[in-house]
Amino acid sequence: MSSYLISALKQFEYYKSLGDKTFVQLKDEHFFWHPNEENNSIAIIVKHLAGNMLSRWTNFLTEDGEKEWRNRDQEFINSFETKEDVIAFWEEGWYCLFKAIKSLKDSDVEKIVYIRNQGHTVTEAINRQLCHYAYHVGQLVFLGKIILDDNWQSLSIAKGKSENYNQDKFSKEKSKKHFTDDL
Repeated sequence: MSSYLISALKQFEYYKSLGDKTFVQLKDEHFFWHPNEENNSIAIIVKHLAGNMLSRWTNFLTEDGEKEWRNRDQEFINSFETKEDVIAFWEEGWYCLFKAIKSLKDSDVEKIVYIRNQGHTVTEAINRQLCHYAYHVGQLVFLGKIILDDNWQSLSIAKGKSENYNQDKFSKEKSKKHFTDDL
């Protein structure tokens, strides 16, 4: 697997982990809270993300990424009843994505795939989805922070803790480990 595909896979895994770490902190009712009628709840954002993933990554190399069976408008109407329902759909979308990317060969990255009849190289299509998912995962995390307020557990370097974090990192010997060593 090329370094590009490995890097893309790692980035997708990172954004999934941010969502997972947010979900662990939330109660059922938090998944359905939204600040007003014009904004989406975590459940709705997940429904849209997973719906997009299933459409884009099912038969990724051979079919248009906007499947006939997808109803994007319905993704913005809640149909979930529990936190578990939301997370199950989240997992289904990510499973489809990871299965598709892990099946790619280096020779696939320059192939043309279509999204709404518009051609993209596989690299372009992956980058497009990576940006899209990072945008929405950021929304999930932000909503989690708003909902939990002072009870929020930071997913990165906590506010006011950068110096301590950097001291710890720079007190260690430089790592020669490459990001691909974990695969």
